[in-house]
Amino acid sequence: MNEFVAYLTVFVLAMWVGIEVITKVPPSLHTPLTSGSNAVSGITILGAMISAGAMVTIWTTTLGFLATVLATVNVVGGFLVTYRMLQMFRKRG
Repeated sequence: MNEFVAYLTVFVLAMWVGIEVITKVPPSLHTPLTSGSNAVSGITILGAMISAGAMVTIWTTTLGFLATVLATVNVVGGFLVTYRMLQMFRKRG
């Protein structure tokens, strides 16, 4: 049970820090910073896969899998937004 509380504490703190960091960025900078956040999410995917693959408890495996899915959605969405932004600057014709 102590391991679960420790893992849950780290998970909740990571969520809180992420929300605090994202809400402090002005809206005009969100799109240019997407590439940087993709790198951070890539690190998150790696850590989440390690957590899920360790299979310490069912909770760590479940949270690791969930974190992998959500971070992957974030990376794919970031690339799509960046691609769309770059399309705005291409010459048509």
